[in-house]
Amino acid sequence: MNKVEFLSVTKSPFAERYDNFIGGKFVAPISGKYFDNASPVTGQIVCKIARSDAQDVEAALDAAHAAKAAWGRTSVAERAAMLNRIADRMEDNLERLAIAETWDNGKPIRETRAADIPLAIDHFRYFAGAIRAQEGSIGEIDHDTVAYHFHEPLGVVGQIIPWNFPLLMAAWKLGPALATGCTVVLKPAEETPLTALRLGELIQEAGFPDGVVNIVTGFGETAGAALAAHSGVDKVAFTGSTEVGKLILEAATNDLKKVSLELGGKSPNVVLRDADLDLAIKGTANAIFFNHGQCCCAGSRLFVQESIFDKLVGGVADEAKKIKVGPGLDPRTQMGPMVSESQFSRVCGYLESGLAEGAKAVAGGGKLKGNGYFVEPTVLVDTKPDMKVIREEIFGPVVAAIPFKELNDDLVRAANDTIYGLAAGVWTKDLSKAHSVAGKLKAGTVWINCYNIFDAALPFGGYKQSGWGREMGHDALDLYTQKKAVCAAL
Repeated sequence: MNKVEFLSVTKSPFAERYDNFIGGKFVAPISGKYFDNASPVTGQIVCKIARSDAQDVEAALDAAHAAKAAWGRTSVAERAAMLNRIADRMEDNLERLAIAETWDNGKPIRETRAADIPLAIDHFRYFAGAIRAQEGSIGEIDHDTVAYHFHEPLGVVGQIIPWNFPLLMAAWKLGPALATGCTVVLKPAEETPLTALRLGELIQEAGFPDGVVNIVTGFGETAGAALAAHSGVDKVAFTGSTEVGKLILEAATNDLKKVSLELGGKSPNVVLRDADLDLAIKGTANAIFFNHGQCCCAGSRLFVQESIFDKLVGGVADEAKKIKVGPGLDPRTQMGPMVSESQFSRVCGYLESGLAEGAKAVAGGGKLKGNGYFVEPTVLVDTKPDMKVIREEIFGPVVAAIPFKELNDDLVRAANDTIYGLAAGVWTKDLSKAHSVAGKLKAGTVWINCYNIFDAALPFGGYKQSGWGREMGHDALDLYTQKKAVCAAL
């Protein structure tokens, strides 16, 4: 963006007030209530957002049910074409979406332009193709009997998405659901609803039938809880914290609706002494500092072999100190603020706890002076296994570096010593060791000599309390369908 264009968006590009998207149009919340949407850069109010409750969820579900039969009967080719039209409309509006995402979430414009929006577009295009490749089967039971099976859409799906990748997470959820013929009620995070609402406009422009996609804003304890518990929802898909995931699961037990969960992580990143140090330093820094550390798969526990510990940790600390922290719309910014005041306080609380318990910050260690929710990129050493900064998900730019002597079962046990199992990394020139360690780590994704590599075709999800099911790839289609077997006597 040149200087003139940059200055043109220093004033909020948003309307004063935003309503829900229900049945193909924007409608005010039934209660008439709205809540403030604040800038993570300044803390100032940007606009008002519909404060939905159970009545609004009911209205959205009514619209989704009204559209369910017709949408479920559309051909695979028709649905694929519609998904490609969404992708086209998003591509036409890439800059506008990138600016909105940066305003709402605080992340750098260089990331929303290059990663968030293009990846979201790619997800819709991937599922437009993937659904056309989905197959059933037919076989002979005996000479007089044949059987076949095929996939049917689950029906009406409730989807609850987080604030760390707002538009991308909407694409992760909407892509497979719409491809399989489901209708959707989507609830974006209250902190970052704006790109989801803009996506509603683009869905309308793409020609989707009214009610196929409905977007309801509001708080988790009201709108989210009502959606998760409603008997008119055939399946709930949730991405967020493990604590809230358990509440979603509890709410779904009354009618045993289908549930998929993509939850938290405390991912180990293991660096062996034979690793390419320059590559490992930059890669392990990216593993924790990308997206302000607000990634469920962030490499927040850095295990480094003793003989290279000082050099590697010193290198990561130097990388942390070089990161330019500032407003996301400044094209020079490499790390923006925490998404909200509550998240800012949470991360600062973990830093205070770790330092009080004896950890040492070799880079960062606190908040930045001035307005906004800015935290220093932080590298901690001298931690102990029972510290909160080691046990709990911080969801901020904070990594704990832990030395180990040898690559053995003790290291693997330490790496797996967490309730989570979402991701992990291994850095070594010895690919035999790398694949051996990868096989022993309890994680849904293991990166070797890289980190944060994603593709729409790769399944993503976790072991243990990091979730149920897999997003992306053909596995995601299975989350939104059920198989029907038909057996016929000839």
